Amino acid sequence: MPTPTGKILIVDDNTNIRRTLEILLPMHFAEVKAIPSPTTLESTLKRFHPDVVLLDMNFNTSINTGNEGLYWASEIKKMTPEVEVVLFTAYADIQLAVEGMKRGAFDFIVKPWDNDKLMVVLTAARDKARRAMGRDDHIQPAFAIAAESPMHWGTSAAMEGIRKTVDKIAPTEATVLITGENGTGKDVLAREIHAHSLRHEKPMVAVDAGAITETLFESELFGHVKGAFTDAHTDHVGKFEQANGGTLFLDEIGNIPLHLQAKLLRAIQNRSIVRVGANEPKPINIRLICATNMNLEQLVREGRFREDLYYRINTVHIVMPPLRERREDIEPLAQLFMMRFAEKYHRPLTHLAPDAAQMLTKAHWNGNLRELQNCIEKAVILSDGSELTTKDLQLEPAFQPTRPTFKVNSEAEEKRLVRQAMERSSGNISAAAKILGVSRPTLYAKLKKYWL
Repeated sequence: MPTPTGKILIVDDNTNIRRTLEILLPMHFAEVKAIPSPTTLESTLKRFHPDVVLLDMNFNTSINTGNEGLYWASEIKKMTPEVEVVLFTAYADIQLAVEGMKRGAFDFIVKPWDNDKLMVVLTAARDKARRAMGRDDHIQPAFAIAAESPMHWGTSAAMEGIRKTVDKIAPTEATVLITGENGTGKDVLAREIHAHSLRHEKPMVAVDAGAITETLFESELFGHVKGAFTDAHTDHVGKFEQANGGTLFLDEIGNIPLHLQAKLLRAIQNRSIVRVGANEPKPINIRLICATNMNLEQLVREGRFREDLYYRINTVHIVMPPLRERREDIEPLAQLFMMRFAEKYHRPLTHLAPDAAQMLTKAHWNGNLRELQNCIEKAVILSDGSELTTKDLQLEPAFQPTRPTFKVNSEAEEKRLVRQAMERSSGNISAAAKILGVSRPTLYAKLKKYWL
């Protein structure tokens, strides 16, 4: 047996579990320490300097919401980013553990545990931490996760047509409008256009235009000078200037209020901006790409979107197809996502089971690529072995947008449905509201009610 190395800290309120692990773990770790509560966690981390923390997900604390593990895992990563956290969870809390991994935990172990699997996970976490801290030179470097991969086009006729269009327009200065449902990959396509443009060595600056408050709209896009308003303590460079020489991507442009659209149009037409509080215009040289899930032509007819702005941003219009219209691409996309997340979460996966691939291909995917990616990420985390199965996927009957979701028999059922919708939409409020068939304000109220 290899010589025990590294330090592990156990945080669990169950006395029997602590005693058992204090007997088992010294065979693999040089130092083992156990505490019954996270209340002394900060001071223990400072004194003990562990490589790994094995963290229970529920304690008898004043928080008492079932999310204690998530909270303390986040706190550990804030205090000691190099320390790896492994979550210790009961079967009923697996979904919380999955969320914990998305937030930075190394892995999770389900109670009652298998000793061999426990040791594999904990020693892998230890080795990763010690590589990061430079404590063990003999450990071979882990295979690095590659930089963001280029767009996966698939084989569908719809995507082949878009690829040919992009090949033609990317090297030009044409303004591009990308439309399509939430989750279809409009932002990915924008990055692809920039990557193949003559401006690819310059920055691409992305802005969620619909998320900027009206009071900060001009400051965020055009910048401000010191003293322009109460909290303007220094000069601020806006997004247009940040993108100078490169590409400015305005996402959710359909959400910009009508009275602010005129200011945006003026900057685009004049190819210059004026910082808030300044008088002199600054020339800007950008390539503009816009995106929205709204029907801008309909908004123009309704007087909610300026016609002149619409034509200014619409030199080339690309419509991203929903996933249900390119089903032949679902399996290869799922395989691609699986391999990316298998690397990220240290899973030995190599392929999709045939029935799992068939299940994925037949699913509705109201949230499109974003929902598929979220589904595969969760499945990879839950998987065992080299094959991703239908059991790992845990797909349920597709949500229907018009389904009266909130006509349920209990608050527990309502909370479950809201949580599922947020998971399927990767946290996108608009997409989750669409899945549930409710308005955004209604969904916000439910999220606040259930502390989700």
